[in-house]
Amino acid sequence: MKADSLEKEVLSLPPEERARLAALLLSSLDELSESDLERVWFAEAQQRAEQIDSGAVQLAPSEEVERRARSLLR
Repeated sequence: MKADSLEKEVLSLPPEERARLAALLLSSLDELSESDLERVWFAEAQQRAEQIDSGAVQLAPSEEVERRARSLLR
């Protein structure tokens, strides 16, 4: 399965399932060396910057993000 199609499928999951998968994926990074980890995070940052620059994603003000996060924690 290609990463793009997997990403779309995962993003359609309920928030609780996405959070569980995110935690699992992040814990899998513990096995990487420091240089591998740095490379992975740099690639992620670069991809996010490209998505922002191309308009593929919409940015949200920090106040809105905080409001959403607080409502999820209730």
